[in-house]
Amino acid sequence: MKIYVLGCKGKIERSVAAEILTIMNETLYAFDFERQFDDRAANEWFQEYSGLSFVFSGTYAAGIYFGRVFMKDRQKFDLRTPLMLWSLCLAVFSAIGAVRTIWYVFNLLSLDGFHQTVCDTAFFGDTVSKFWAFAFTISKVPELVLLYTWYSYRDRVAGGCWFMSMNYTVHAVMYGYYAAKAGGLRVPRPVAVLITALQIVQMIVGFSLMGLVFRWRDEVHCVANTNNLMYGSLMYLSYLLLFASFFYQSYIRGAAGPDHKRPMKRE
Repeated sequence: MKIYVLGCKGKIERSVAAEILTIMNETLYAFDFERQFDDRAANEWFQEYSGLSFVFSGTYAAGIYFGRVFMKDRQKFDLRTPLMLWSLCLAVFSAIGAVRTIWYVFNLLSLDGFHQTVCDTAFFGDTVSKFWAFAFTISKVPELVLLYTWYSYRDRVAGGCWFMSMNYTVHAVMYGYYAAKAGGLRVPRPVAVLITALQIVQMIVGFSLMGLVFRWRDEVHCVANTNNLMYGSLMYLSYLLLFASFFYQSYIRGAAGPDHKRPMKRE
């Protein structure tokens, strides 16, 4: 197994931060499955089968609707154990994805600056993060947000390293919470408040980054897709309003009890 330094582009200034990052990078291994993953073949597949995203999303939406209709007059299933296992798997997956992608963002931010992290697209082909960018997109198949992530991966849009690392991080905490609740553990109310707050911050940052990409879209090294910017901005704004409303109604205006509200599950 070999060791790879992530996010290093061009000449690196030997500042204290760069020295520290160099030492830290030596502890991050690129596993064989990450290094050998063919991101070009994956990207070509996403381009060839773009229409599948609508099929998956439509099936998901239909499943939710008809599932509710089917179960309306039937006795509910006890799905606490499957829910706990499902949430636990997603929490572990998201935590690993967060570790593998955040490192790339930190490296790029420290070595090349904030502007480069916003406009960067090498994230989709980097030794380690290329696999986790693909895994992130595939993990959204049972979610409506797949429509956005599918085309973002296909077009390798600017800002991808921020969007995916933030989502991985928040989902690691959120699904850990759901696993604990499904397992019958009492989780302090402030944890639910914190998770919803993190989701709001994620939407604010995501929407702001969309604005920066739009502002810098004419630069040579800031690849932007007008449709992606428009739909991405609408997505982040709608989620921001949704979570802000949920936060106000649940935690500011008051809840019916100390454990009445949970953080809202986001697509």
